[in-house]
Amino acid sequence: MFVLFEDAGKFLAGRVLSEADASSQVELESGKRVKVKAANILLKFEKPNPAELLREAQQLATGIELDLAWEFAPEEEFGFADLAREYFSANATLAQQAAALLRLFEAPHYFRRAGKGRFRKAPAEVLQQALAAIEKKKQLQAQIAAWAAELAAGSCPPAIRDQLYKILFKPDKNAPEYKAVVEAARSTHEAPLALLQKAGAITSPYQFHWKRFLLEHFPKGTGFPPVTAPAIKDELPVADVQAFSIDDSSTTEIDDALSVQGLGSGTVTVGVHIAAPGLALQTGAPLDQLARTRLSTVYMPGYKVTMLPDDVVQAYTLLEGRDCPAVSLYVQFDEATLAVKSHETRLERVPIAANLRHDQLDAHLDEAWLEDPASPAGDVPASAAQFRPQLSFLFRLAKQLKAQREVVRGKPETFNRPDYNFRLPGADGEPQGDETVEITMRRRGAPLDLIVAEAMILANSTWGQWLGDIGVPAIYRSQASLAPGVKVRMGTKVAPHAGIGVKAYAWSTSPLRRYTDLVNQWQIIAGARHGRTAALAAPFKPKDAELFSIISAFDAAYSAYNANQAGMERYWTLKYLQQQGITELEATVFKETLARADALPLVLPVLGTADLPRGSRVRVKLGAIDLITLDVNGTVLERLDAAAVSEEEDSEEESVAGPIAIAVDVTDTPEEEAGAPVAAPSST
Repeated sequence: MFVLFEDAGKFLAGRVLSEADASSQVELESGKRVKVKAANILLKFEKPNPAELLREAQQLATGIELDLAWEFAPEEEFGFADLAREYFSANATLAQQAAALLRLFEAPHYFRRAGKGRFRKAPAEVLQQALAAIEKKKQLQAQIAAWAAELAAGSCPPAIRDQLYKILFKPDKNAPEYKAVVEAARSTHEAPLALLQKAGAITSPYQFHWKRFLLEHFPKGTGFPPVTAPAIKDELPVADVQAFSIDDSSTTEIDDALSVQGLGSGTVTVGVHIAAPGLALQTGAPLDQLARTRLSTVYMPGYKVTMLPDDVVQAYTLLEGRDCPAVSLYVQFDEATLAVKSHETRLERVPIAANLRHDQLDAHLDEAWLEDPASPAGDVPASAAQFRPQLSFLFRLAKQLKAQREVVRGKPETFNRPDYNFRLPGADGEPQGDETVEITMRRRGAPLDLIVAEAMILANSTWGQWLGDIGVPAIYRSQASLAPGVKVRMGTKVAPHAGIGVKAYAWSTSPLRRYTDLVNQWQIIAGARHGRTAALAAPFKPKDAELFSIISAFDAAYSAYNANQAGMERYWTLKYLQQQGITELEATVFKETLARADALPLVLPVLGTADLPRGSRVRVKLGAIDLITLDVNGTVLERLDAAAVSEEEDSEEESVAGPIAIAVDVTDTPEEEAGAPVAAPSST
């Protein structure tokens, strides 16, 4: 005897070897023996043989019209043999019964399973919906196939072009556009990115990089909802100073300004005045939520995405001609020895006499002008000349503060590589990627840079130590040592920062563009108002879990923003090479097979440098530039010299943009720790 039975959704047939009440031992055609429950046996027969029955049943099943079978089927529950008798004849053969079983089982949209070999016809309205869905799926599969064929042929369908960046960077794997790309990539044996490039889908390499960043970090766009900058309710005294800021001309978020009082008296008071949005913004308020979502302003050549709306920034920025709310740190120095006598924090309105600009002054304001009061003013603009005594003292102080920090660091800070300014003079708003780019060199450690950097380090370290002394928690940056691999970390406890050479360091000088600084400003304001009882009044209490949450989110966002900036700077550097027709350049070998261009912010792999010592200068022939991968490589044409650079001279972390694969963190240099954006000032 033979039986037809169901096993895990499959229909099998075989010869019965033995039979009991609850089960049977069955041998399949393959020789395999299985135990089959009695409930799973659907047909018993003596002929034909099982293989022949299944073969004939499968052929008959394909000819059963489901619409007709559905019409013939009883309204109540029925068995497959019942349908076979209705559909074929009252004397339906064994093969016809088996065919009905197979056809019913494979059509759940027409017939619902009601048990072993039992079915019930689907309601008419449900059937119509199911058939419509099946038809839609067929059409979708046909569309996917058509799109895939079009891509494989080298053309990009509009629907895929519209979803391009989502497909590449944040795909919905169930979307037909994504499936078409996968199918085309599989059929052509090409990577999706290469396939889409060949199909002309990526029309702008710049947009490729920019959209990728936006999808990841600004999926809802970079705009702001309507908000109003709250007024500062405190009656703040007006400071008896004339302060000035030092930024680039394109800077709108003017966070800090300086003042100097008491020159010639023996005791000089230096004021570091920080814009005070913390006096108006409240934790948990809508503007705080906006700032906490972004965590920092995003910088890149020719464009920026601000942490706060521009109207809000303009309400608190230190604009010249206004008495601006500020959190001020006043530090008294002995005029002769420059020793610190005392410091005090005040909440006040500070008259901003001038907004000095790096790009207008750097070429004219040099060390000689600052160190020798008798030297001629030359071409120094009047806006800066009026502050010559103050700037001269600040430059002298900055050099002293730097020297003191270097003693703590155990070695001097070296500025043996320049910074670079990126300008897109033709850009109107957000760049499109085809603008003409200008790249100019700017000496690191220039006098104005040094003045601002040391003033910000002074404020951040002084406030950081002071908050620790009065028991107010803050967000600190620390570095245990300068040993290789020891990174800068963020935490809530006071700890030394070996890289800067200070006992405590809390970013506090950029509250308009960095959320950590805004948090610390709230804590400083509490300290200024309440002194040693400030820990009870500060927005963030000791061991506050929210502070750790902010640190974690900020670390991730800031790293991503810096990586985007480095990538965009590399894009514009490669674009500059193309626009200027540069095919050769001079470079210095600095690591393994990598070289750094001498006059551009460019790191590239160079063939022929493997056996050259570090510091060797070479002339490099550039290869093909790929603006999608941001890759360019080179080959040594000639060696220009063999002078090697010592570890001490070139030990600073690599800070120029490199290819994605070798991009490095650029957030730990003293200038950037001091509060300057990672981007060169001209890109802000």
